Amino acid sequence: MLCIYTFVFSVVFQAKWGGDLNGGRASFALILFLGLIVFNVFSETVGSAPSLILGHVNYVKKVVFPLEIFPIVRVLSVTINSSFSLAILLVGVVLVYHSVHWTLILLPLVWLPLMTFSLGCAYFLAALGVFVRDVGTLVGTFVMMLFFLSPIFYPISAVPTNFRFFCRVNPIATFVEEARKVVLWGLLPDWPWFFWTFCLSLLVLVLGFVWFMKSKKAFSDVL
Repeated sequence: MLCIYTFVFSVVFQAKWGGDLNGGRASFALILFLGLIVFNVFSETVGSAPSLILGHVNYVKKVVFPLEIFPIVRVLSVTINSSFSLAILLVGVVLVYHSVHWTLILLPLVWLPLMTFSLGCAYFLAALGVFVRDVGTLVGTFVMMLFFLSPIFYPISAVPTNFRFFCRVNPIATFVEEARKVVLWGLLPDWPWFFWTFCLSLLVLVLGFVWFMKSKKAFSDVL
């Protein structure tokens, strides 16, 4: 998929990234790849969340089990899988740029709000999926919309000024941009935006967890 996306956007559409890309299409592919890795952590977590409880009905009805662990396991599983993609990305960075930036050590810090936000959404959707069985279809459509509305294939600077604010308040956009800064460009995170998204992620996590724990009491009756 990375090769296909790179071919379509950099060859067919002649898409250009802001700044001087010394690696040409290889640099474009690395920028695109990192954006896909970050977005996939969110999309894979959220996309499977509505079926987390529905797929473990026996744990709801027959045994006493902490159901709130399922979203955590899902987030950790997706994060571990993404680490393999990150390893491949770093190999590509070394081959293209012949070095890595010291700011790479900040990636876990940048990754934390992404995991927190994804977990909060997973809690909310896992509970909602028990009561509204078709929510998974809606989530899939929303994720696809968010995919193209986030700066995966283009920099935020390419967005018209009148719409740039809406792109910036998209937390996924901040996750993607901050990851690219510390991994590819050797820049420090934009700390004001980072703390804003981190606070938002914590709020989403708290609200999602509270919703899940309150809804959990009715799971056995619905299932």
